[in-house]
Amino acid sequence: MNVEFIREFALSLKDVTEGFPFGESVLVFKIKNKIFLLLPLDEIKLQFNVKCNPEKAIEWREEYPDTILPGYHMNKKHWNTIVIDGRLSWSQIKEMIEDSYGLVKGKGM
Repeated sequence: MNVEFIREFALSLKDVTEGFPFGESVLVFKIKNKIFLLLPLDEIKLQFNVKCNPEKAIEWREEYPDTILPGYHMNKKHWNTIVIDGRLSWSQIKEMIEDSYGLVKGKGM
């Protein structure tokens, strides 16, 4: 698992754009000009932030306390930081990215 796997999957979702609005160290993915995924490029460990349903966010954190954390520099109620350490499957990672995408896409403009 690496940055490129996550990037390619995020870009495979309909109408996703990518950019660097916070500088060159954080790749940001948007739908409808709203952020759904932040992917730091300068971290020692591969990790990313995704938006979550608040109940689901807590559920994931409780199930994987060392791998899924409250969103770093984000609203802790609605965002999780996912640390890629081998404990989560690729299907779980994709599910979290798709959930974030769907939450943001559903909000409209």
